[in-house]
Amino acid sequence: MLSNYRNNCGPHYQEKKIVYFNKMGKSNTEDTLRLAKERFDELGLKKIIIATSFGDTAVKALNYFKGEEIVVINSMYGLREPGKESMKPENRQKLEETGAKIINTTHVLAGIDRSINRKYGGISFTQLMAELFKMLGEGFKVCTEIAVMAADCGGVPVDDEIMTIAGTSRGCDTAVVLVPAHSNDFFKLQFKEIVCLPRVRSLKGQPL
Repeated sequence: MLSNYRNNCGPHYQEKKIVYFNKMGKSNTEDTLRLAKERFDELGLKKIIIATSFGDTAVKALNYFKGEEIVVINSMYGLREPGKESMKPENRQKLEETGAKIINTTHVLAGIDRSINRKYGGISFTQLMAELFKMLGEGFKVCTEIAVMAADCGGVPVDDEIMTIAGTSRGCDTAVVLVPAHSNDFFKLQFKEIVCLPRVRSLKGQPL
């Protein structure tokens, strides 16, 4: 009787690995992309969202996710220089030639709040939320953010699991599986799995 119960019910959990990097940053880029692709295939996912500033990381991702639906989230115009984007023209061309969807949009966890912070000081609820996500790493915060940015721009659905890839400063070191949500429904976002992330955190952190 007990053996039948075990056979019918089975364990109510899954055991999966998480890779922890011993340092942050672009030195983890190739491993992050490889690990993300392995789990992407295991789960049968359909879309990848990847954060990039200059386009280098997104172009590298083409080697791993060839033929897959790639959504590239680039920094908003004006983040580094008024009226201009940060992506290198040659990288934009490579990405567009492969059919990747490139989205330039305002950072959902910064936006106009950053402008108020810079001029008047203080911190908004949105920026505080961003700081809380950074407790799991800069890349984890960005994975969360780009999922919402992509959903708000119609780049990904809000009812499917998506692979998100981001990093600390340059390159990538974090991959997270999640179900995106729109910014006006943010708390419906669902974290499903952490594939990899740095075990160490930046003490300095990024500016608000």
